[in-house]
Amino acid sequence: MNRVRLVIPVGDPAGIGAEVTLKALFDASVTDSAEVTIVGSQAHLQETYDRLAATCDLANPSRLTLLDIPLEQPITLGIGNAASGAASFQYLESAIAHTLAGEFEAIVTAPIAKSAWKAAGHLYPGQTELLAERANVKRFGMLFVARSPHTDWQLRTLLATTHIPLRQVADALTPDLMTLKLELLIECLGRSFGIEQPRIAIAGLNPHSGEQGQLGREEHDWLLGWLEQMRCRFPQAQLDGLIPPDTLWVKPGQAWYGANPPVIAHDGYLALYHDQGLIPVKLMAFDRAVNTSIGLPFIRTSPDHGTAFDIAGKGVADATSMKAAIQLAIALARK
Repeated sequence: MNRVRLVIPVGDPAGIGAEVTLKALFDASVTDSAEVTIVGSQAHLQETYDRLAATCDLANPSRLTLLDIPLEQPITLGIGNAASGAASFQYLESAIAHTLAGEFEAIVTAPIAKSAWKAAGHLYPGQTELLAERANVKRFGMLFVARSPHTDWQLRTLLATTHIPLRQVADALTPDLMTLKLELLIECLGRSFGIEQPRIAIAGLNPHSGEQGQLGREEHDWLLGWLEQMRCRFPQAQLDGLIPPDTLWVKPGQAWYGANPPVIAHDGYLALYHDQGLIPVKLMAFDRAVNTSIGLPFIRTSPDHGTAFDIAGKGVADATSMKAAIQLAIALARK
């Protein structure tokens, strides 16, 4: 079987990106089906290795394939600023350009700091939006995937809205946006996971899904009507909703940790805003969840954690999520 050509931009050099990347690549089983190229500073990666190799298992960057982009300004570990933001932005842009040129099939992005991007003058909500813009894609979404170490059940959660203030969520949600996200989820479950007749749970927006308009009007005014239209439009899918947000995650939790008797949970979950979907994902799967961008012309995954400036350079960062991101990217690229 052909090896997947995969590129890893190492993210903010002031964070843990270089550390978790080198830790993940030390495990040969993670990358035995891929040809991996790193985008980053050779000097920074070597410094990371030299600092931590005595106490951690890390791949030696001198033995890895690297697109070297030297740091233009000194970086202080643990302090994200304009210099570190400019570097991480440049790493990702390079990875995207080489991928769009056909050199790679998948991108695994290490964490960046949005505040550092902003300080460097790059006003994007996150890496997903830059990836979509450079790929000239309008239909895209953030899907979070994690496999339970307890039961082997796989959690898949798509966000309808992403990095916006909570007070803007109700205005941002529209029938067109909800339809786009549901279409993406159904397409992804079929194409990437082989689930042609998916069971999908859709969250309500308000407490108790609005309590018939007593606790919010969005469900009563349009979300329930939209859902009925979607059931007609996608007869191959079982669409359950609008499930109150406080009970939506009971069955996924039981499926993740194991219930007796076993629980049959949904194949996919559509959460309406960032924390509604990601608080339960991170509660169950903080060290192994993977952020997957769907709708792009290439595979993109990322560990579901941030730059962790508070522990940068200390050698204690957990690379489990980065390993999972690499493994999922390889599996998806093969499909």
